Amino acid sequence: PTGGWTGKATKTFDASGLSAVPGFGESHKHIESTQLSPEYEAALVIPMGNTWTSEGSHEFSNVNGEHAVDFWTMPERHGSPLKIFTALGSATPPSAFEIGGGAYVYKDIVDSIRANPSVQGLDEVMDWPAISQPTHPGYQRIWELMQATRDTRGVIDGHAAGLTDPARINAFAAAGMESDHETRSAEEAWFKLQRGLFMQMRDDLIERALPYFVQKGLTNWSNISLVTDDRNVADTLKIGTMNHHIRLAIQMGVPTIAAYQMATINPARHAHKDDIVGSIAPGRYADVVLLSSVDDVGIKYVFANGKLAAQDGKYLLPIPKIDWPEWATDTINIGREVTAKDFEIRAPDGKTTVTAALQAPMYRDPKQKTTTLSVVDGVVQNDLSREIIKIAIVDRYTGKANIGKMFWTGLGPKTPNSAVASSISHDLHNIIVVGSSDEAMATAVNEVARL
Repeated sequence: PTGGWTGKATKTFDASGLSAVPGFGESHKHIESTQLSPEYEAALVIPMGNTWTSEGSHEFSNVNGEHAVDFWTMPERHGSPLKIFTALGSATPPSAFEIGGGAYVYKDIVDSIRANPSVQGLDEVMDWPAISQPTHPGYQRIWELMQATRDTRGVIDGHAAGLTDPARINAFAAAGMESDHETRSAEEAWFKLQRGLFMQMRDDLIERALPYFVQKGLTNWSNISLVTDDRNVADTLKIGTMNHHIRLAIQMGVPTIAAYQMATINPARHAHKDDIVGSIAPGRYADVVLLSSVDDVGIKYVFANGKLAAQDGKYLLPIPKIDWPEWATDTINIGREVTAKDFEIRAPDGKTTVTAALQAPMYRDPKQKTTTLSVVDGVVQNDLSREIIKIAIVDRYTGKANIGKMFWTGLGPKTPNSAVASSISHDLHNIIVVGSSDEAMATAVNEVARL
């Protein structure tokens, strides 16, 4: 209750018996991981209360860096009510050793932030070796990107995976990164929070860190937000998005109002967007979530941009029909049809067996795994009896169909003459293919290119 309204309302909505909270916002998400374009992302998440998102665009920006901001703002220009604030991908390209569809330098960041009020800054700076080692080939570029963001008063988001010791966390914060979404342990989260980092918590950390913060007696929760980061459609439909995270935070002992602030005003302030989102107040977008139950986050209605956008989990607004230009739909250029020969790995002359490097999923052993493989007519062979097949990465950008290939185990088709290929391969998104025969690998890659 805030007293009487002295003006005249042209429209009223009876919300008797319900509670009102601001539309939810996510301070770090890759919408690309839903595998939906933004207008369909709106239809997915608005019924769950999300009315705005800070998009960490280092997926699309690696496909087409020049048009990344256009891609994220186009649906709103066509009437989609989901506000998307772009954080330009610092990992464009992901490292100094890669070439893709984008290559941001100082001018790109400055020009984008100045020309587009929806651009909030620089997305998750993750190449820590390039930041911390002056001899690294990526050192100059990554510092230029951070300086460009400072010069335009943007936000520099961080990615502090593996930075757990005090000295390196201090260095990370001192270098200018303002946030982290890659924290693993409760103690690490507490130390990062003490060092001023804006903590962006995913599911696992919500369950680990928030009870620890309660136990520590934390009273100021303003430097914490809740995020999904990468979440596909199936998981979102199953468990939800910010609605699930708010409920989980309350279950972990966080005061109810603080839990809602982690999905509303906290991320809005972090993004420097609290003048338009994050609260129910004059001058902000009319994004209001009406709840039948506060502690259970029972969403009855969702208003976005002043329109009733969802009721009882159902999206009510039309999804705009967008005639996406070729820069968004025709992005794979391998230049030719690849053949089985492209995937052969040849042995030195005269060899009947070789020692081959062998890679596997999530294989991080500093000592390279190897195995002995047979050679037939100068070509090193797969060994399906031991589940040894091949993996290859095909350059989708230069038109030269450059291919890197090696032997692979632990995941992939056991069926003879089979392959699986995808152009979703973080973070550069070249075509990746695993297969039990060279012929099948060529067929799969050509089909991805055709699509």
